[in-house]
Amino acid sequence: MNLLPLTPDGQTPVRALTIAGTDSGGGAGIQADSRTMALCGVHACVAVAAVTVQNSVGVSGFHEVPPDVVAAQVRSVVGDIGVGAAKTGMLASTAIIEAVADVCTEVGIGRDQAVPLVVDPVCASMHGDPLLHAEALDAVPNTLIPIATVVTPNLDEVRLITGIEVVDDASARRAAEALHRLGAQWSIVKGGHLRTSSTSTDLLFDGDTFLEFTSPRIPTGNDHGGGDTLAAAIACALANGHTVPDAVAFGKEWVTKCLEVSYDLGSGHGPVSPFWRLH
Repeated sequence: MNLLPLTPDGQTPVRALTIAGTDSGGGAGIQADSRTMALCGVHACVAVAAVTVQNSVGVSGFHEVPPDVVAAQVRSVVGDIGVGAAKTGMLASTAIIEAVADVCTEVGIGRDQAVPLVVDPVCASMHGDPLLHAEALDAVPNTLIPIATVVTPNLDEVRLITGIEVVDDASARRAAEALHRLGAQWSIVKGGHLRTSSTSTDLLFDGDTFLEFTSPRIPTGNDHGGGDTLAAAIACALANGHTVPDAVAFGKEWVTKCLEVSYDLGSGHGPVSPFWRLH
């Protein structure tokens, strides 16, 4: 794969911002985003939206950061450091989603803005544990997705957001169209959870054209943080000036490689690993 360039020592690298929740087990959330950004040669800035209590077997609770503090983190980073792209992850509540949408619009992040925004509409953990209050589900399609340059839900999130159960290529295309109608400039329907073949195909749609990105399916149960890693890698490529299709192609290759070298951790699902780039 064509890797993103590493900045020479002593020079300021490309910057990207993740607005998301923490993962105390280190496998997903801001920890996964920061690992991917660092190993893509990008300086990671963070706005913490929630603190989770979780490990390899599940999420047992979370604490929300006050919405004005979330927004202040974004405003502070962008006003001083500047970022080339941003992504969202776990936002927990309607109030936080609304605060993030407002501050992103204020500082020029999002669809048709100077800084592209990757929206990973996190609703639940891979174990099915909620990461979004039930009352906040309507805020995802009504407030968050309309500001997305690209939206990257998994199949469970597609079902919750659009009501479409993706079971094959035809339903995946309907889901991509439905996500695009909600306002995203580009929509992705990921095929990682559609275990019907030996390959995994992600579908990208811009309102006119469907593009497919296919990789071998990696037989591993250690896939914690895969969605976060994909979205972060896409954001890194966008921050480096790549088009959305090229950024998605890069993200797909990146997360596939991370799945190939994922590792055991704890007694549940281990994380995908970007550490391969160190070698």
